Amino acid sequence: MPLLGFGVYQNYNTKPSVLEAFTAGYRHVDSAQVYRNEAAVGEAVRDSNLGRGDLFITTKCVSQTHGYDSTLAGVDESLARFGFEYLDLFLIHDPFSGTERRLATYRALLDAQKAGKIRTVGVSNYGIKHLDEIKNAGLQMPAVNQIELHPLCQQRSIVEYCHAHSIVVQAYCPIIRGQMSHPTIQAVAKKHERNPAQILIRWSLQKGFVPLPKSATPSRIRSNAEIYDFSLDAEDMAQLDGLDLGKAGAVSWNPIDAP
Repeated sequence: MPLLGFGVYQNYNTKPSVLEAFTAGYRHVDSAQVYRNEAAVGEAVRDSNLGRGDLFITTKCVSQTHGYDSTLAGVDESLARFGFEYLDLFLIHDPFSGTERRLATYRALLDAQKAGKIRTVGVSNYGIKHLDEIKNAGLQMPAVNQIELHPLCQQRSIVEYCHAHSIVVQAYCPIIRGQMSHPTIQAVAKKHERNPAQILIRWSLQKGFVPLPKSATPSRIRSNAEIYDFSLDAEDMAQLDGLDLGKAGAVSWNPIDAP
């Protein structure tokens, strides 16, 4: 899995954005069934002249579609929309469907993996309760948990659980939906002569996360990928770590406490 992903949530110019991302060096694209842009991502892949095996493509199934049979059908529908023979990662998008349907959906994804339709199975927006549910059912643990993560919302207990169970943590909203005016973020950016988004993405990488910045602006798509020629020092990291507001710092739905 490439350590930097390109998110396409609310991207209504998806195909050219993904092609721009490929040109900028991204090889990991994060889509979802409810984003309604799986077909556009597939078109970009085919027009890119990149090998399918060189790319890592993710999609997700939202709670309204959860259930064993509906999930299996949804996997096939996603593959048809993308025009792919397999998906690299398929996530349960959210935990709102309740224990029974969550587990049925997870079992369906595991069976789709056995059938070769999915390479990797994971979850998104799962709290510790939801992850324990999978473990207590005797099922293999998810390879990935994608959650909102940035200095203002660090979800530390979930991150610690994931690390203890060898679950890769993907970070959505890594640049706080553009809300980067905090003086500490600005000061670190000035120190390194970088923009605040680059500082936040670098922080995410150095924390061991897989950040998924999104943009439809070509210049920002490129600059968000220019984060490998500098690093944050211990003082920078400590200052950014100190911004955590817990759940109050979330800028998205962050449904980790769903029953």
